[in-house]
Amino acid sequence: MKLWGGRFKEKENTLMEEFNKSLDFDKILYFEDINGSIAHVKMLVKTNILTKYEGDIIIEGLQSILKDIENNVLKIEGNYEDIHSFVEINLINRIGELGKKLHTARSRNDQVALDMKLYTKKKGFEVVNAVESLQDIIKELGEKNNVLMPGYTHLQRAQVITFKYHIMAYYSMLERDKKRILNAIDVMDESPLGCCALAGTTYSIDREYACRELGFKKKVDNFLDGVSDRDYIIEFISAFSIIMMHLSRLSEELILWSSKEFDFVEINDEYATGSSIMPQKKNPDGAELIRGKTGRVYGNLISILTTMKGIPLAYNKDMQEDKEKFFDSIDTVLNCLKIMGGMLETLKVKKENMLKAVKGGFLNATEVADYLVNKGMAFRDAHKVVGNIVIYCEEKNVSIEELNIDEFKKFSDLFEDNIYEFIDYENILKKGIKKEINF
Repeated sequence: MKLWGGRFKEKENTLMEEFNKSLDFDKILYFEDINGSIAHVKMLVKTNILTKYEGDIIIEGLQSILKDIENNVLKIEGNYEDIHSFVEINLINRIGELGKKLHTARSRNDQVALDMKLYTKKKGFEVVNAVESLQDIIKELGEKNNVLMPGYTHLQRAQVITFKYHIMAYYSMLERDKKRILNAIDVMDESPLGCCALAGTTYSIDREYACRELGFKKKVDNFLDGVSDRDYIIEFISAFSIIMMHLSRLSEELILWSSKEFDFVEINDEYATGSSIMPQKKNPDGAELIRGKTGRVYGNLISILTTMKGIPLAYNKDMQEDKEKFFDSIDTVLNCLKIMGGMLETLKVKKENMLKAVKGGFLNATEVADYLVNKGMAFRDAHKVVGNIVIYCEEKNVSIEELNIDEFKKFSDLFEDNIYEFIDYENILKKGIKKEINF
């Protein structure tokens, strides 16, 4: 049974029927579809398009379908075109001809737009919660490991920072991610119900009532836009892509840091795998998979942008392609946020190795230049002097702080004994703007 077909003489081609179906993936929208239909029926009763008796029977039927789906009594499967036809046909089977009145003053166009907006909004808040959970883990990890480490530019040791300061950079990134998701929810929080196919309905419906019943901020202003808008899908996948980019950058650092070349951290066995041939291997597969799945979400973003770029108003079947891309992206980003949380929660930070890297990286060189500037030397001259000191230290295989005062004076008479206090790594973090490093 189909919800259309009155003007067709020939049966739909079997291949076309399969090609056209979306039940396999849009069945995830069953909750939103049923609750959207219940709100629609309540509105039809309020406006006297349905009697209260009719409305009660239809709503009871819809609620029974929802209960049976969630109790696994009714499986969402079979020869149905989509979740909308599944719900409506099962409703008719349960309550009879009255079920056919459900679709009064509604089109599948505004119905699917409604379902997707309700689902997107719900999942958006799930992502916000997952981001906040990861932020809590990052903050706790930083508090437990407020230890010295090298800060890098160009993947070269640059200046001394703390592990806490480094990891909290990702906290700040996630804070922006959270704001993007919340903003996307706010922008899309408009009800399309009542737009029908593209031009509304001749029935005297109450769109404002349905809007409030479904928890939307307002009604859409334009019916054509209401049924053809997929900006919110694009915006959410875009925000997901930025989240994944941040998680991928962190994954890359975990991969580097867990290598023997760095040996700054150890990823817990729960989030690593071994080699089938090399017994010594412990591979950071959790981090590598997050890094790899980032491209998957990027691909979904490009796909939906490409789908939408040439579509005239209003609804076109191309737009069915939005769902799988969105469902895949939301599942991917939620899983990656949880896996990253697990990795960081169980991460072992090797403080001694980080400190060793600090001492071997000339990370107080900038402060040596600052010392000379404070003594009256021009910065460019100080920069050159310290460059020569670094060359000397490399040749002697020593760190800057290991030089004696006579060696310092070979490069400038401005050096005095207080140079050692000035370039001590703990003191560096306490001075000037770097006070902020400890939050």
